[in-house]
Amino acid sequence: MSATDEAVVRRFYEEMNNDRKNELAPDLFTADHRLHDPQVPAADGPRGMVDTVAVYQRGVDGHWDIQELFSAGDRVVVRWVGTGTHVAEVNGIPPTGRPVRVEAITIHRMREGKIAETWEVWDTLGFLQQLGALTT
Repeated sequence: MSATDEAVVRRFYEEMNNDRKNELAPDLFTADHRLHDPQVPAADGPRGMVDTVAVYQRGVDGHWDIQELFSAGDRVVVRWVGTGTHVAEVNGIPPTGRPVRVEAITIHRMREGKIAETWEVWDTLGFLQQLGALTT
């Protein structure tokens, strides 16, 4: 199942996120999917993931670049880099036109061919510093 699970996760980053095909969310996430990200509160389920991802699709014209992807058991792990330009409001921060680059690691738990749970850690501090919202 790991190759199949890895393909589902790859579709999330490449098709849903990068190609802006948010309508794929119900095919990729379970109805009770849960995102665990201390910096990003999200509703459960596919709609919650669409709403979360859309903030970065619109706000920084985001692109998710998979650096590494591997699986073990029911988990798929992704190390990715997010890049873009701050072109619209993000979490109350007006557009700055600044480039952004953040690194992240995400673990997805799979169930019956879909992503059931996601744990994510990304460089939120660096993101806010790049936008000028925080200084060092």
